[in-house]
Parts: sequence; structure tokens; C-alpha cells
Amino acid sequence: MADTGIFATTAEVQRKAGANANATSNVEAYINQFISEAESYINVVTGYNWSDTYAVENVDVKEILKEAASNLAAIYVLNYDYSSITAATSRIEAEDRISVLNYRFEKCIEILKEAGTNKFIQDA
Repeated sequence: MADTGIFATTAEVQRKAGANANATSNVEAYINQFISEAESYINVVTGYNWSDTYAVENVDVKEILKEAASNLAAIYVLNYDYSSITAATSRIEAEDRISVLNYRFEKCIEILKEAGTNKFIQDA
């Protein structure tokens, strides 16, 4: 199986999920689904279809899309099952990882909403 996401890769999500993420959810098949869902959510919530224009986007926009998608997908990996993380560390560490990923995801969405609105107006 190969990466099927547009914005992010399995390896990028795995790095963000970090050590001791659940072995079931931290594999390519699951992560491909999580990335696909994240990309769709990003497109809808920002009001712009970044998937359709990704190839021609500026590198900075691509990196923000990557960060947003990989952060949300990593949250899905971590949320699948806390037990593997908590067995090695603590539930607080798992929750901290999710909080950091969510904070950055929300910041990326703010940027993308503004950029998407500007693009929509320019394209009209």
C-alpha cells in the first residue's frame, strides 16, 4: 500500500503521533483514511478546495496544509487507543500530545480560512 493523501504522508503523521502510539492505528491503511478525512475537513471548514489546487499552491501554503492534515490525523491515531501510550508513560502525556497537535491545527485553520476566502474572492 502507498500513501494516498494529498497534503501529508504516513511518516509525517507517525512522527507527530510520537512514541508508543497504538500499533493498530499507526499503520498506513489507518493513516491514509485519517489523512483523507482531515483533508476533506480542512477543505470544507476553510471554504476552499485546497485538494484541487494543491499542485499549484505556494510552498508556504503547502506546508500549512501538511501541518494541519498531519496534526489532525495524528490526533486520530492517538485517540484510537490510549492504552499503548499510557502503559509506557501516562494519560496526561497522551492528552498533552493531543492538545499541542490540536492547538497548532486550529492555528493552521485560521490561516487557511483567511487565505481561502481571499482566493475565493479573487477567483470570482
